[in-house]
Parts: sequence; C-alpha cells; structure tokens
Amino acid sequence: MISDGMAEVLRSLRLGEGGDPAQACARALGAEGVALSLLIGPARTAEPLWCHPGLSARFEELQFTLGEGPGPEAVRTGTPVLEPDLDRVRPERWPVLLPAARDMGVQGVCGFPLGIGAIRVGVLTVLCAGDRRMSEQQYADATALTAALTGAFLNGNGHANGTAPGPDAMPDWPTGLNRPVVHQATGMISVQLGVPIQEALLRLRAHAYGNERPLGEVAADVVARRLRFGDELDDDMSGPYSPDTGKG
Repeated sequence: MISDGMAEVLRSLRLGEGGDPAQACARALGAEGVALSLLIGPARTAEPLWCHPGLSARFEELQFTLGEGPGPEAVRTGTPVLEPDLDRVRPERWPVLLPAARDMGVQGVCGFPLGIGAIRVGVLTVLCAGDRRMSEQQYADATALTAALTGAFLNGNGHANGTAPGPDAMPDWPTGLNRPVVHQATGMISVQLGVPIQEALLRLRAHAYGNERPLGEVAADVVARRLRFGDELDDDMSGPYSPDTGKG
C-alpha cells in the first residue's frame, strides 16, 4: 500500500497541478533527490525530464556520460537496482562512477526502470538519505510512481486509465529535448566511423570522460565540425581528431 504522501503526489500529477513534481516526489519518498529520465532515439539515451535538487541533475549527467550506475543498469536489466549504501558496492561493478559519486557527496542510489516486459521507456533515479537504506514503504511508493509514469508514457496521450500523470504535469515533455546536440553528434560519429549508434555514443562518452569535459560540450564540437572522429587518424583506434590541429 502506498503512503498518503505518495497518493497525494499521484493525485496532483493526474490533475496536472502546478509545482515541482521532482521535489514533491523526493519529499514523498523521503529521499535526498529524484531524477526522472526518458529513453530517446535509436541509442536509447536518457533524456532528463525531472531533477531535484541540483545534486540529482549532476549525478544523472554523470551516469549519462559514463553509462554506469544504478540507472543504466536498471534500464539494461529491467529490474530495480537498489544500492542505498555505495560504500558497500564492489569497486569493479562501477569503477569510474563510484569515486566520482563519493566526491559529489552521493551516499546511496536506487534505480527503477519504467517499462513493461522488454519495453523500456525511462528510469527513475532516487538518491537515498543518510541512513543508507530503503524501507519497504519507500520501495512500494517508488514502484507505484514508476508504474503510473510508465502508463503515461506508453499511452502517449499522457493518461493511463485515468490514473497516470499527463504531459501538462511533466516539464520538458519529449517535444523539447535537453540533449539534441548529443543525439545529433552521435549520429554524425556513427557515419564517420561506420559503426552502430550505440557504439558511437560509447566513443563520445569515452572521449568526454578521458578529456574531463562535459558530454554536451564535446557533442557541440562534433556538430560544429571542430572535432571529428576517424579511425584512420587515430593511433588508439578509438578517439577523435581535430580537422585543424590533428589528433583531438
């Protein structure tokens, strides 16, 4: 059974009431933060729709850049990934993300996939509070929220039998994407290297991480043709080069 707080959040979303839904969800879940992302495009990249507070947005960007963490893993497996205490996670599981998350001050994270069966439409990432655990009530509330959101996304018109939130309740609904430059750059790299979209995104991520630059910034360079990926000019067979200066 869901809590009264989550029941109120779902009612508010269903009616399209104003306010910050991410903040309301975080409060109802008793979480440090909440991020909701929708999977967009052939590469199924995570497009952020809700984030609260700023720490959630930064952590979601970290997961997106690295392709590591509870969110990406929940999308791949189709099952919730519960790690409320990151200190207990084996280092080899998320070797790059774990130290970066600790530097951010993130103590625990749980990822809940949005989807039915093999269909994946998004992911809800919950930053856990300082007690580093998720109660049965929090789990029940999170799964109820993801079920309602899944119904909204899969129905397209934003309503699932009158019980799910509609698009008016969701800021930056998919018609206004936050990462169009990343999708465009991924397509360009795919053509440049003759590789699938998924591999092109991995190459873009690797370059951004290796050069300690935001993924969107690197993607903008690709789109502006300041940076081009080409195996024939790369000693390591993985990176880009600059048309003006050679190796990027």
